[in-house]
Amino acid sequence: MPLMPVTDSMFLMVETREHPMHVGGLQLFRKPEGAGEDYLRDLRRSLLESDNMRSVFRMRPSRPVNTVGHVRWSRDTDLELDYHFRHSALPQPGRIRELLELTSRWHSTLLDRHRPLWETHLIEGLRDGRFAVYSKIHHALMDGVSALRHLQGTLSDDPADLDCPPPWGSREKPATNRNGRASTSPFALVGKTFEQVAGIAPAAAKVAREAFREHRLTLPMQAPKTMLNVPIGGARRFAAQSWPLDRVREVATAAGVSRNDVVLAMCSGALRDYLIEQSALPDAPLVAMVPVSLRRRDSGDATGNNIGALLCNLATDLTDPAARLAAISESMSNGKKLFSQLSPLQTLLLSGINVAQLGASPIPGFVGNTRPPFNLVISNVPGPRKQMYWNGAALDGIYPASVLLDGQALNITLTSNGDNLDFGVTGCRRSVPHLQRILTHLDTALAELEFATRV
Repeated sequence: MPLMPVTDSMFLMVETREHPMHVGGLQLFRKPEGAGEDYLRDLRRSLLESDNMRSVFRMRPSRPVNTVGHVRWSRDTDLELDYHFRHSALPQPGRIRELLELTSRWHSTLLDRHRPLWETHLIEGLRDGRFAVYSKIHHALMDGVSALRHLQGTLSDDPADLDCPPPWGSREKPATNRNGRASTSPFALVGKTFEQVAGIAPAAAKVAREAFREHRLTLPMQAPKTMLNVPIGGARRFAAQSWPLDRVREVATAAGVSRNDVVLAMCSGALRDYLIEQSALPDAPLVAMVPVSLRRRDSGDATGNNIGALLCNLATDLTDPAARLAAISESMSNGKKLFSQLSPLQTLLLSGINVAQLGASPIPGFVGNTRPPFNLVISNVPGPRKQMYWNGAALDGIYPASVLLDGQALNITLTSNGDNLDFGVTGCRRSVPHLQRILTHLDTALAELEFATRV
C-alpha cells in the first residue's frame, strides 16, 4: 500500500458535507450516424464488460489513523463497476436546463470513501438526440488538469475508431506500481521531505524580497469582501456554455494580450454586471486566484496534484472594458514574471502563501470576520485542439465542474475544445442566486471587448 502524499491527504481531511472535494466534468456527444434506439444500452453493456481500468480508479483510502487522517491508499480488488458507472435518463422535456439541474445535484453529493473515489453517469433523454457523460473524481486522486488529460487519453480524432477505452480506462499501461502511484519507500520520502524543509528558509526570503519589491504585484488580503465570500452550504448550482475560440483570439490579437487575459476580462465584465444586478458591486476591484499547472507539458502525468496559484486584479472597479483588459494583462504579467524567477520549491511556497488563509476557513466565524485572500477561482485548463470522438460519437462540449470552499462560493473553470472555449460555472446554491445569469453576462462582456478593441 503506497503512502499518501501530503497534498492528497489534505484534500481528504478538509472534506465535509458542505465542502465536497471532488472535481467533475460534463461532456456532450452527438451519436454516430445510424445509431439505433439501443445504442446507449449496448454502449453501457460493452463498457461494463471491458477489463480496461487504470489502477488509479481502484484506489480508495485506507482506514484513517486516529485524528491524523488517511495516510495510505489501498487497492480495491473487488470493485463493483456497475455501482460506479450509472445509466440515467433526463426528465421531460429533456432540455439542457434539465441536464444542468441533474448535474448540479450529482455534483453536490459526497463520494463513498469505502469505495474508489469516482463516479461516471451516462445520460440519455436530451430532446436534440445527443447524450451526455458526467464524471467526478476526488481531488485527492486527480486535479482538474490531470482529470482533463485523462479524458483526452480516452478520446480519438478518428470517427471510425470504435475501440476507445472507457472513461476509467487507458490506451497505455501506466508506468506505476499496481496501486496506481510510483512506489516510494519511507526512507526516500523522509529524505525528500528533509531536503525540501532545508530549502524553505532561503526560499521564503527570496519570495518575500521579490514579492514586495514589485509594488504592483497582487497579494493576499487585498480582495474586498463580497457576497461571494461567505460560508457555503453543500448544495451546488452548475451552468455551462461555449463560445467560439476565434472571437477570443481576435480580441487578444487586437489588444496585444494573451487569450487567457481576454478570458479573465470576460469573467471580470460578467462579474461586474452580475454584482451590479445584485446591488453588490464593491468599490475595490475583485481579485481572482488563477491556478497554474506546474507539470511539464511532456510529462504525460494524469494523476495527483501539481498546481501553483497566481493572484490577478480583475479591475472590476473600471467601467471601460479596454481599460479592464489592460489592467488584467498587467497584473498577470507581473505574476508570471515573478514565477519565472523562482525555483519549483519557491513557486510552491509563494502559491502556498497566496492560498494559506483558506486553511483557516473552517474555523467558526473566521470567514465572516476577515477579508478573503481572493474573491473566486478562475481556471483555464488546456483541452483538445481539434474535433474529438469517443467510440464514433462526436464530442460537442467539455464543461468542468469544480470545488468550492467556505468563503469561495463561486468558481469559473473553462477549457479549450477544438474551435470552442467551454465554460463551467459552479456556485453555492444558497449564496449565488440566478447563477445562469453569469452566462448571459459572459456573452455581453465578450461583445463589449470586441467593440472596445475594434480597429
